[in-house]
Amino acid sequence: MPAPLSRTRTKICGITSVNDAVTALECGADAIGLVFYDKSSRFVSPEIARAIAAQVGPFVTVVGLFVNADYAAVCNVLNTVPLHVIQFHGDESNDFCQQFNRPFIKAIRMAPEIDVESEMLRFPNASGILLDAYQAGVPGGTGTQFDWDRFPSNISVPTILAGGLSPSNVRIAIEKTKPYGVDVSGGVELSPGKKCPDKIAQFIDLASSKP
Repeated sequence: MPAPLSRTRTKICGITSVNDAVTALECGADAIGLVFYDKSSRFVSPEIARAIAAQVGPFVTVVGLFVNADYAAVCNVLNTVPLHVIQFHGDESNDFCQQFNRPFIKAIRMAPEIDVESEMLRFPNASGILLDAYQAGVPGGTGTQFDWDRFPSNISVPTILAGGLSPSNVRIAIEKTKPYGVDVSGGVELSPGKKCPDKIAQFIDLASSKP
């Protein structure tokens, strides 16, 4: 088992502008997420994503989110945007996810019928697993939370909590699940794709503080 972390890592996802990326950085985010799923209200083109990534600097992780994209589409983004990590949010296999020469995070939607730990074992090459709320037909960004009692314990892979997090519940969520990190999008927004600086600051302060 890895040594316990001194603090929980934070990722601000669904960044759509340079200004919001800079705000996340200034507030202390460990990572930002760029969505390359064109059905999302937080979708960014590779050109805009490249401009955002250029402002981040070397010590903040830039994560690209894909949903059932084909190989060529992922490669096109990678050829344009300097992503550090890829996050797969669809039905991708471990073999598909590992072929891009980047660390990857695999999102698992917490449908009632799945065995979480068995599902995690399907992705032995993942650098991390993200657990998100389940809503039929929606790959993520639902703004709802799942039953945190289902969050697995005593696991070796870094596991990230997502789904319905906000400044109002992130502290209790961390105390209950003890994740490697937390991932938020809608919970720190004024509207889809437009972040609220005050909410970002509050979220990161609460998530990063020791119990």
